[in-house]
Amino acid sequence: MSDFGGMEDLLQDFLQEAHDLLSDVDNKLVDLEKMPDDRGLLNDIFRGFHTVKGGAGFLNATELVTLCHLTENLFDRLRNGELELTSELMDIIMAATKGVRDMFGELGQMVQPQPAAPEVIAALQGALSGEAHVAAAPADLSPPPASQASAGAGVNSAEPNWAELHSAVTGEVSKQAVPSELITKAETSSIEAAKAPGMVATVVAAEQQPSAFGRRATDRPGGQPTSARRAEERVRENTIRVDTSRLDQVLNLSGEIGLTKNRLTSLRADILAGKNDSETLHALDQAVSQLDLLVSDLQNSVMKTRMQPIGRLFQKYPRIARDLARQLGKDVELVLAGEETEVDKTMIEDLADPLIHLIRNAVDHGVEMPEERQAAGKPIKSLVRLEARQEGDHIVLIIADDGKGMSAERIRAKAIEKGLISEEEANTLDERQSLNLIFLPGFSTKAQISDVSGRGVGMDVVKTNIQKLNGSIDIRSEPGKGSVFIISLPLTLAILPVLLVLLGDQPFALPLSLVREILPIEQNRIQEVGGKETLVVRGEVLPVIALARLLGWPLEREPEYGVFMQTAERSFILAVDSFAGRDDAVIKSLEDFRPKGVAGVTTLSNGQIVLILDMKELLTDLGQHVDIGSAVRSLDFA
Repeated sequence: MSDFGGMEDLLQDFLQEAHDLLSDVDNKLVDLEKMPDDRGLLNDIFRGFHTVKGGAGFLNATELVTLCHLTENLFDRLRNGELELTSELMDIIMAATKGVRDMFGELGQMVQPQPAAPEVIAALQGALSGEAHVAAAPADLSPPPASQASAGAGVNSAEPNWAELHSAVTGEVSKQAVPSELITKAETSSIEAAKAPGMVATVVAAEQQPSAFGRRATDRPGGQPTSARRAEERVRENTIRVDTSRLDQVLNLSGEIGLTKNRLTSLRADILAGKNDSETLHALDQAVSQLDLLVSDLQNSVMKTRMQPIGRLFQKYPRIARDLARQLGKDVELVLAGEETEVDKTMIEDLADPLIHLIRNAVDHGVEMPEERQAAGKPIKSLVRLEARQEGDHIVLIIADDGKGMSAERIRAKAIEKGLISEEEANTLDERQSLNLIFLPGFSTKAQISDVSGRGVGMDVVKTNIQKLNGSIDIRSEPGKGSVFIISLPLTLAILPVLLVLLGDQPFALPLSLVREILPIEQNRIQEVGGKETLVVRGEVLPVIALARLLGWPLEREPEYGVFMQTAERSFILAVDSFAGRDDAVIKSLEDFRPKGVAGVTTLSNGQIVLILDMKELLTDLGQHVDIGSAVRSLDFA
């Protein structure tokens, strides 16, 4: 039963606006630590808590009103110069904002929030009264030491120990900053442009922030399990904010299409009545061409309504980086760039966990302690850069740090030690391929985990989640100079450029982003190496993989063409019978029936349904037949 009889819609509006407001407050708090006397920031934060308090009062959320009122009073005294902002006072403020997020989580479950933690209320009241014994942050707000967390890992005993992994693969720290040789010109600017004033960060464990609402629902009496809370969040995330100008454009195009439809209806009536002179046929041709252009424009306009600035995702990361850095005793600044870059909304939601893990990993293990950096001749402040930019029909995300870096040689040695690759295989890997070994499942399988990074999202899972978005992730790193993780994603998940290939008369769609070249296959040029067919292309020996064999179909004839394909893990020639051209596929997912190796389906202009192949998934078990035939047969109804 809801505690908000008849006000559910108002509640959801409040949560949407208040959550954005609190995220903005979080970022301003991070800035306030660097500029504690900035009256503009103090006023903005004061107004933020005042606005949230007003909305909570309208919803009769008494406990939220109480917490916001105390925090608002604290900022009123700060902006009037009656209190001085110390690190201990900032810890209290951060604990209060976390309490507000906790209450948002409960409101999202349609229940009135429980009272804030007594120690938080006591700390706020003590700070307002000037009592010295509450000047420090409540003790139980600090995270347990990593050793304690490891001892109690329990079911998480298989989580990787990132601290041990990093110490195993990093080389000696040099006395140089991130060099231009490490990354491309654009990537270098991502780090060099990040010069900014110093900052320190607060005490909130990473595990205490599993979502935008902070504490898990199970942390409070009567709270729903985490899975139920996440299900509730997913319901709320079905809404989207759209600029009215974009909706106006869609409306205008819809009106133009309606007029063109009327014109076509009139021409159809004329033709059926026997009027088929050249003027009528020319008018028909013009109307069809006009409709084609309008539908294309409408499709693009509708797709733009799904696009959201990635800054809405980025805005919560400075607080996370700050909290973690303060917990670890490091001086780290997270610098954001390209926040205005627009990305498909569904993609933004799926990027949240991988980006959080990469940022935490950079702060926890990528950058050194201040004394290490000073001894190495580096600035005490560590810089972590999170950047987004659009390149053609792709979005590129960069997570860069100026820390320890990673040694390709040590990564290879670690992979051999773990039995993940043989020495012979290791000798064939270049530096890029060696760095990518950290994405292998089981690369680090120590029983102890880091309390900071052990969130159940290892580097292999990060890569898997990126690949589910039809994206790729790459690494550039050098010992002592820093590491750069580069993520490339399509602009939208709804439309995918594909290459249509044929096996006999059956078409299949391949993601065009993986296609490098199309070439004829001459059987006399195919050579066997280690029992496998290979083809030499401009001096590079590439394996030849017949699509028919990959799908478990009988090879009725020798393939005549090859598609030079390249994924993050390998390059190869995919042998096919022929081609049917290029297309922009509107992807439709297979909800109830999805065989391995199938990303979705699309419909051709002739109405034929075509499977879109997931090449990365097909290649995971190379040599094992995948029953795609049953999927094709199940679509024959079209």
